[in-house]
Amino acid sequence: MYPKGNLYIPASHGRLEAILKEPAGERRGIALVCHPHPLGGGTMHNKVVFRAAAGLVDAGLTTLRFNFRGVGDSTGTHDEIVGGREDVRDALDYLTSEYPGEDLTLAGFSFGSRTALEVGWNDERVARLISIGTPVDKYGDYDFLIGLRKPILFIHGDRDEFGSLETLAPLIDRIAATAETDLVIFENCGHVFDEHLNELRDTVRTWTEKRLSEV
Repeated sequence: MYPKGNLYIPASHGRLEAILKEPAGERRGIALVCHPHPLGGGTMHNKVVFRAAAGLVDAGLTTLRFNFRGVGDSTGTHDEIVGGREDVRDALDYLTSEYPGEDLTLAGFSFGSRTALEVGWNDERVARLISIGTPVDKYGDYDFLIGLRKPILFIHGDRDEFGSLETLAPLIDRIAATAETDLVIFENCGHVFDEHLNELRDTVRTWTEKRLSEV
C-alpha cells in the first residue's frame, strides 16, 4: 500500500488526496504535478510524477501532487478527461488560494499532461507548462495548444508507446510559432522512462531554474 497523502484539498465531488512538499531553501514559486491514467494504475506516487515533483522542489518550488478522483483517498469516480480537467482546476484553486500571487509551474505525465495542458494553456495563473510523455497518439487533437504564449517543456522518450516523435515533432513546430518551446528527448526510452528517472528529475530542475531566472 502507498502511504497516505499529507492533506486533503476541496474538490467539486468532495476531496482530493494530496502531498505538498516545501523546498529546503527560499521558495521561488509553486508547482502542481498531475499523474498518469487512473485506470492504468496511475497515482501521485508514480515514479515519473515523484521525480518530476522532486525536480520542481529542487528548483525552489513548493510542489503539490494529488490523486485524481477515484484514486486512493480521493472521492468521486473516474471520468476520463472531463473529470481530470475539473480535478486539475480544483488543485490549482487550492494551491493559488494558499499561495496567492506566486509564480506557478504546471506539469503532468501522460494522462496528467493532457489534462494539465487543457487547463493550463489559457489559465492566467499558470506561468509555464511541462508535458512529460505527451500521449499524442492516444488522445489525438492537440490543436488547442496552437497559439500558446507560455514557455513549455516537452520531455519525451524516443520509443514512447503512446506518442511517436513523428507525431509530436510537427505539433511542437506549430506551438513554437508563438511560444518559447523546448524538447528534451531521452534515447532508448519508452513511455515510463525506466533507466532515465534521475535524468528526468535533473531536466525538470534545470529547465525550471532557467525559466525562473528570466522572470
